[in-house]
Amino acid sequence: MTDYEAARVHMVDCQLRTTDVTSHPVLSAFLTVPREAFLPEALKATAYIDEDMPVTKATAGGEPRYIMEPSPLAKLVQLADVKKTDVVLEIGAGEGYAAAILSLLAGSVVALESDEALAATATQTLSKLGYDNVAVVTGPLEKGYASEAPYDLIFLNGAVEEVPAALLGQLRDGGRLVAVTGNGHAARATVISREGANYSTVRYFNAAIKVLPGFHKAAEFVF
Repeated sequence: MTDYEAARVHMVDCQLRTTDVTSHPVLSAFLTVPREAFLPEALKATAYIDEDMPVTKATAGGEPRYIMEPSPLAKLVQLADVKKTDVVLEIGAGEGYAAAILSLLAGSVVALESDEALAATATQTLSKLGYDNVAVVTGPLEKGYASEAPYDLIFLNGAVEEVPAALLGQLRDGGRLVAVTGNGHAARATVISREGANYSTVRYFNAAIKVLPGFHKAAEFVF
């Protein structure tokens, strides 16, 4: 039988602390949330290995979905500098793991998911585990969730080629958006901050993570 609590401690000590995750609230959240609860039964025993974990297979015209590996997820959450008063929009909730992490750091989380089956599973798991400040909603990821805007933080749970203007418009004045922008090993963790009508962008560490569906950059024609 897998000792999940010991596995969580090992994950934090050997995967997070060793990759410059030093925030005590972030480390505490990763020690608290049971990653195995957000995975299909066949994968629970390997919940704490340092890899992306698949939660759905590719569908016709779609892409497989994953729970992001712990180290880059923790680094992105640390970069987001989540505050207890923050209203957070998470883009790409999947089965709810990152939403659970964010819920321990923020005031409330709106977790947006485009796959209705994943959203239903996330709702059930989050409710069962008592993460009552998370609301899972469905809709196209690239459009955000304007009805609950503005948000203090928009957190993209996966890589994107570019950030749509529709998401930036849902930030509160003084708010920030955290995403991995770009492709493959050249992709960078990025923070876009809003000050009135102006937006500033700062890029941080490289992060090769799985791409979110719905964010592919439109093809450009060269004459």
